[in-house]
Amino acid sequence: MNAQTAPDSAASDSAPPATVALVTGANRGIGLEITRQLAIAGMTVILGSRDRSKGEAAAAPLGQAGLAVVPMALDVTDPDSIAELAQQLEQRFGHLDILINNAGILYDTWQTPSNADLAVVQEAIATNTLGPWRMVQAVLPLLKRSQRGRIVNVSSGAGAFSSMGAGTPAYSLSKAALNALTRLLAADLKGSGILVNAVCPGWVATDMGGTGGRPVADGAAGIVWAATLPADGPTGGFFRDRQPLDW
Repeated sequence: MNAQTAPDSAASDSAPPATVALVTGANRGIGLEITRQLAIAGMTVILGSRDRSKGEAAAAPLGQAGLAVVPMALDVTDPDSIAELAQQLEQRFGHLDILINNAGILYDTWQTPSNADLAVVQEAIATNTLGPWRMVQAVLPLLKRSQRGRIVNVSSGAGAFSSMGAGTPAYSLSKAALNALTRLLAADLKGSGILVNAVCPGWVATDMGGTGGRPVADGAAGIVWAATLPADGPTGGFFRDRQPLDW
């Protein structure tokens, strides 16, 4: 059964529900590759994209390859957009197993803290920190219905205090705050069965990362690992390539 087909036989009643994953900012780059890898693993993957037409275009070749990928409009800075998507998930699937907060913006190499445009900083925080926070709050009831709830926040070494310098202040601050949110959520959800981790994909060759980075598939693999951890896996951690990073 693919993502576009509803069950039509009594035999389907005894089948386990599909594993449903949601990836934000998934119409290109690492988000699209995460979507592809999860779908290859047999999951139904919601490809969240701010531009509906771009999301549909990105999902089309995956669907043609027989993968269960469902494009849905999603702007993580818009509470109404988030609420509408959560309602669609409720009506269509009734649960959610994996949330991957991938949408991210503004690698502001042109700024330093002393000259930063604070409107740019606010824009980065709105997408990179508050966006994931809103997403978690909106879909948490659906995640709690899963037997394998996982939240993965796609972060960056730029947000690590241990190695932070003066560069990319808007991006670095927003990712450091995302790391803090990861810790807060992990502690809050301890005992619920929902594991929450932050993952840095490393320097990856994407529109944001530019040329010279490692293959997108390599960066995505660590995120997929965190999304598919066993029940006794870590929570509240910060990882790259399955290895812990210093905060």
